[in-house]
Amino acid sequence: MSGVDFIARSVGEDRTSAASVAREVGKRLTRAAPLNATLHWSQEVLDHEAARIDAIPAAVRRALPLAGVPVAIKDNIVTTDQPTTCASRILEGYVSPFDATVVRKLRAAGAMIASKTNLDEFAMGSSTEHSAWGRVRHPLDPSRVPGGSSGGSAALVAAGVVPAALGSETGGSVRQPASFCGIVGVKPTYGRVSRYGLVAFGSSLDQVSVFGQTVDDAARVLAVISGEDRFDATTAVEPAPVLEAARRDLTGVTFGMPREYFPPDLDGAVRAGLDHTARLIQQLGGTIKEVSLPHTRYAVPTYYIVAPAEAAANLARFDGVRYGPRHVGPEGDVRALYRATRGTGFGAEVRRRILIGTYVLSSGYYDAYYRKAQQVRALLADDFRRVFDGGVDFLLTPTTPTPAFKAGDKTEDPVAMYLADIFTCSINLAALPALSLPIGRAEGLPIGAQLVAPMFAEGRMLAVAGALEANLDARREVR
Repeated sequence: MSGVDFIARSVGEDRTSAASVAREVGKRLTRAAPLNATLHWSQEVLDHEAARIDAIPAAVRRALPLAGVPVAIKDNIVTTDQPTTCASRILEGYVSPFDATVVRKLRAAGAMIASKTNLDEFAMGSSTEHSAWGRVRHPLDPSRVPGGSSGGSAALVAAGVVPAALGSETGGSVRQPASFCGIVGVKPTYGRVSRYGLVAFGSSLDQVSVFGQTVDDAARVLAVISGEDRFDATTAVEPAPVLEAARRDLTGVTFGMPREYFPPDLDGAVRAGLDHTARLIQQLGGTIKEVSLPHTRYAVPTYYIVAPAEAAANLARFDGVRYGPRHVGPEGDVRALYRATRGTGFGAEVRRRILIGTYVLSSGYYDAYYRKAQQVRALLADDFRRVFDGGVDFLLTPTTPTPAFKAGDKTEDPVAMYLADIFTCSINLAALPALSLPIGRAEGLPIGAQLVAPMFAEGRMLAVAGALEANLDARREVR
């Protein structure tokens, strides 16, 4: 039984109370303070959440899929009872007048919003070092990063503070930290989950995504937050993914391993972990097939044109007039106001991406960069479509090129930092679902495998991941 299922059954069947769960989560959040994974939480808010659930009639509470389950929320998803800052000074103290759709659905399912978690400012980063409130520490080795940008949510799940958490994905911001921290991270198909109430970074890429201590934990939360939303016109009219019965074997399932995702300089432990996983798939009756995604090498440069362009447009609203604290520059005019407000409120990484985005969208460069990037994006999506149409059910790849790196190792080299998402960002460009599954450890540090599925095939993807999880020892040293 997973942590989510255990708590929901216990609270639903009156074997414990939500109030008791809330007190335990409060103690764990206090003990986890050295991780710096939480930006906002209070025992008062937790107790209020618990009282709401305990007051529900027993017959109704028994049917709630997440009764009393504490879920941490990345601080770029708005909530009415706690601030939403996106880890940025420009939104310091902001409290939303409405709940995001995913938060509203979680509460309706009986979940408790345990805390708002630390992140790279406006979800821009791969290490959770770019937060205005300091970096998040890896639960297993505080000298290392937990990944980013949803590093706070990943750290709380990996540390056992909560069984599940929400993050957001633009280029791998849930799968990459899930791999670094040794937990499950699921990015759904674009349109599967509403983005209403998710502070926009790259609107054609962003997806609210899920962390779980197990596949089952993540699947139960994903099922609750999925579905069409009248507040988000990009949501699809698709039923929530059904939790299929756990598979005992993988007979008849074909996994493609794209050769472009296994370069000669891939970390030895990551390579060994993937090789071990491939052998296990064959032992379980599955088939491994080498495939090619020929435009993969263009994924990172394409992503770092599309995403900053959309970020520059989305963040234009934070100018001290519509949103954010107002700082008036020495000249006293509107230009000075914008310079002072945005220069003070945004951190270095956000300013860098706004400049890149503004440049690629500017007159004279739009066709050369942004339009070309959109054309390449279509080629990347065609690569995946061709492989899946050719008889491959899922793709098996590394999630990250290396295990978690040391804090500070890449902060002075933005390109090196961007390459941490080299195996994940193409999935966002193609709008596909994918997950990261822990498959072993190298010198004590987790490594993950990525499963990629056709659009809206999350149910089958989670069932296959569950079969692998049941047969893999995620704590096994693979080097």
